Amino acid sequence: MDILIFIVSMGALIYGADFIIDESEKIATHFNISSFIIGATLIALGTSLPEMAVSMSAAAKGSGDIAVANVIGSTIFNIALVLGVVFLIAKNINPHRDLFAKDSAWSLFPILIFILMGIDGKLSAFDGVIFLIIMAAYLLFLIQSNQIDENDDEEDKEKFAWTKTIVLLLIGFVFVVGGANFAIEAAGNIAREFGVSEWFIGLFLVAFGTSLPELTVAIKAARANNADMAIGAIIGSNVANFTMVLGLSSIITPLNVDLNAYFFDISAAVIVTIMLVFITANKLYNKSAGIVLLSVLALVIANSF
Repeated sequence: MDILIFIVSMGALIYGADFIIDESEKIATHFNISSFIIGATLIALGTSLPEMAVSMSAAAKGSGDIAVANVIGSTIFNIALVLGVVFLIAKNINPHRDLFAKDSAWSLFPILIFILMGIDGKLSAFDGVIFLIIMAAYLLFLIQSNQIDENDDEEDKEKFAWTKTIVLLLIGFVFVVGGANFAIEAAGNIAREFGVSEWFIGLFLVAFGTSLPELTVAIKAARANNADMAIGAIIGSNVANFTMVLGLSSIITPLNVDLNAYFFDISAAVIVTIMLVFITANKLYNKSAGIVLLSVLALVIANSF
């Protein structure tokens, strides 16, 4: 039964991703907003809803390990899996935005700050507020950095319908978030039958499940030759996971962070984030980079098992 639920949930994810991509592109065109900004804000926040729901629920129930592991694992999957797949399937990746100069640091700062906060062994409510302030700063930065030529095509503007777009976006997010939640629950049920730890469930099964929205949306965007939107969604989602997800979760209840016990997993998240910075610095948007990222993911999984 759990396998059937997982398959149906995947179908909902893919179906919902179509709505999100199509309507997000219409918003970008109508309001002269770059695809990267749409990906890093609207899509990133939307696809981070599963991580937020799972981690906040886990924190409220006293399962802090799942909340923290979910964010660490999602960072690894978002970069190594999602970005790796995007590089492999996209026909032409030539971002219009200088991702290294403008955005790569934002993917690295939150995880470094997380490590500094975790040195005392916990994330407090004060730490959570700091995280939320960082998220607000990131959104302000994105708004100020949006640069795109004005669109004078009045025909495109006339075709834009707010009501239809909002309804389809909501339907898309419901399918994506709902599909992810059911997929997570099914995976968790299977995992518990094998008696694995909460950290393992959070790091792999839950993190993979909550990364499915990013994966499906990024694949759809890449196939539509909209790499800017795909990469923007990945970077924005990682920022949101650390700042909003951990921030809100630690405000609900302090989260224990054992940096020594989970040194390998946290180090893996730092390494793949540094790889993202290196890729953007050298503009290595190609299949070779995708293979390297997926190879790193395979090594992380192999070593964790």
